[in-house]
Amino acid sequence: MIIASTSTVFGGEYLEYLKPRLQTFLSGVKQLIFIPYARPGGISWDDYTARASVYFNTLGIEVKGIHEFEDRSQAILQAEAIFTGGGNTFLLVHDLYRYRIMQVLREAIFTGVPYLGSSAGSNITGLTMQTTNDMPVIYPPSFKTLGAVPFNINPHYLDPEPGSKHMGETRETRIGEFQVLNDIPVVGLREGSWLEVNDDDITLGGTLSARIFLKDRQPYELEAGSHLEL
Repeated sequence: MIIASTSTVFGGEYLEYLKPRLQTFLSGVKQLIFIPYARPGGISWDDYTARASVYFNTLGIEVKGIHEFEDRSQAILQAEAIFTGGGNTFLLVHDLYRYRIMQVLREAIFTGVPYLGSSAGSNITGLTMQTTNDMPVIYPPSFKTLGAVPFNINPHYLDPEPGSKHMGETRETRIGEFQVLNDIPVVGLREGSWLEVNDDDITLGGTLSARIFLKDRQPYELEAGSHLEL
């Protein structure tokens, strides 16, 4: 799996920062299944799939939206590779349960189907979606997600700005609130960072460190290129 904080870094094009890695990760893949359910900005499934298609065509990969299949579960299980895009995690999780493919997606990942997630698509690789940054625009039947990694993700992780006059909670404060009630590690992924998962080996990609949160312990930094061990 590649678990990416974002699809687009500031000033860059869609997924362009990941292109060198994806050329290897998706080597030999001719068709990719795209899950557009998170719908950033309310974009339609078709338009979101078209956006992804433009990018993956540059890698020689055809993109098919999961909504284009009559049997969505079978499409997931037979996929050469799967990409779940970013947007609203509540909506994404709601629809994965609605179309009964949350468990099927987990099965595909654990049988070795290459999986790419960005933002909301990365949130769902964790144990729960409860460390998302998104507004609860719809109520999913469960906060439980894929559990493909033994922790939660906080994409787009932001550090407190020195001298800021903002009076709301910092990202670190909100994650701390989550861990008062939940004994689940959280990985704060900064923009342009990703986790690469090969069986039990998890490595931080990109040039920035990640912020690691463990219950009742001080957060610490995981340097780029390091292996994550919790």
